Amino acid sequence: MLTVVAGLLVSDGRILACRRRSDQDHASKWEFPGGKVEPGEDPRDALVRELREELRIEATLGDEFMRYEFGYAGKEPIELIFYWVETYDGALNDEFFAETKWVVPGGLVSLDFLEGDARVVAELASRPLG
Repeated sequence: MLTVVAGLLVSDGRILACRRRSDQDHASKWEFPGGKVEPGEDPRDALVRELREELRIEATLGDEFMRYEFGYAGKEPIELIFYWVETYDGALNDEFFAETKWVVPGGLVSLDFLEGDARVVAELASRPLG
């Protein structure tokens, strides 16, 4: 089963949301930064790598927030794992995405997120950070 990891970056009570470019699968959908775990790669290491590639930051991960399987229509199910990002070094470079923004948890529900992220969005929006 394909595993996909995503990072939850928090700053001043807001969470980083990223919008996919028009040339990507699921064009213009919002997501949390991350990506696919390569064969033999540890999920935490994969997320650190993906954050380096997508945002040009060096991240220190915290606890796992949520993990579940999700199946997009007509595709094999994937395992999604979301981690808190405790700290990161470097200025966020958002050139990989069409747009990035810091959003209060309750505001996440107003963005058109990937279907696979809906469960995390609902959970984050339902409780305060920290």
